[in-house]
Amino acid sequence: MASYHLTVKAGARGKAAAHAAYIVREGKYSGRDRYEDLEATARGNMPEWAAHNAAYFWQAADEYERANGTAYREIEVALPRELTPAERLELVQEFIGQELGEKHAYQFAIHTPKAALEKDGQPHAHIMYSERIRDGIARDPDHYFKRYNAKNPEKGGAKKASGGKLESERKEDLLGLRERWAALQNKHLEKHGHNDRVDHRSLKAQGSDREPEKHLGAIGVSRLNAQDISALLERRAAEGGLERSQKEVSIIDLSGDIKRAKEERANQPQQETAILTRAAQALERFKAEQETCAMAAQALEKFKAEQERKAQREKEQTQSTPDKGHHR
Repeated sequence: MASYHLTVKAGARGKAAAHAAYIVREGKYSGRDRYEDLEATARGNMPEWAAHNAAYFWQAADEYERANGTAYREIEVALPRELTPAERLELVQEFIGQELGEKHAYQFAIHTPKAALEKDGQPHAHIMYSERIRDGIARDPDHYFKRYNAKNPEKGGAKKASGGKLESERKEDLLGLRERWAALQNKHLEKHGHNDRVDHRSLKAQGSDREPEKHLGAIGVSRLNAQDISALLERRAAEGGLERSQKEVSIIDLSGDIKRAKEERANQPQQETAILTRAAQALERFKAEQETCAMAAQALEKFKAEQERKAQREKEQTQSTPDKGHHR
């Protein structure tokens, strides 16, 4: 089932070149099994001096941006597993064209690491871009990142897109970005024949009473036993099926079997109830297993403490007992 994720991060001066190397798997991130997940990468809108090597741009940002300035911004998005690599690349490129156009220098990378729990691909994209707006004025690296000069633009650096914006305006911009990303994903899912859809809103805003799943991470997953994992995956599958069934709209095809269509529509509530029941049962099993693990851990800690106390008592008794061999 397609999932939604979008975050926007700001990168401080001195961090841009290293982060760019990380997302495109270059330098110390090249040729290591841990980072063998690069699916696609590209750059665009670079000034002439960095047109053939984006690393020059990020190195210049680190060197010439003001000390407390932002060297780059990054949009990180989850990509639908349902799409092929070529289709995911098409989606990312359209998103960049829609949001950055020809205004901002950028570099992106698509990664497909294996998910810790389900072992399937976990495709996502890192989109690094400069807030500096391209205005057609040729600037050298040390000039490009200077403070903008409104009266004489050619004497100052390229203007920053976020300059002068209030916190409320930036928040509104982020909400708009999240909504547009959801709409674009759904457009591509529909275009390629998939029924799943994503929603940028919170579960509460969607009217769902489902509790958000706690992020376990690779370490958390490694601590789960086979039964825990099975219960969690069953819960995900059941909840995913329920959400899909709730979003589907039943339509009676007047050119087909009307009686069958009506029967299917009448059976839909029963199907949804069955899915919800399975989800609840899976969740209860998962909670029971977690409680059992917690009780076992407490018992183990209690046993260890008792063993330590016993060892301490024996040590104290040994030390307090005189050695009979030294008595006259």
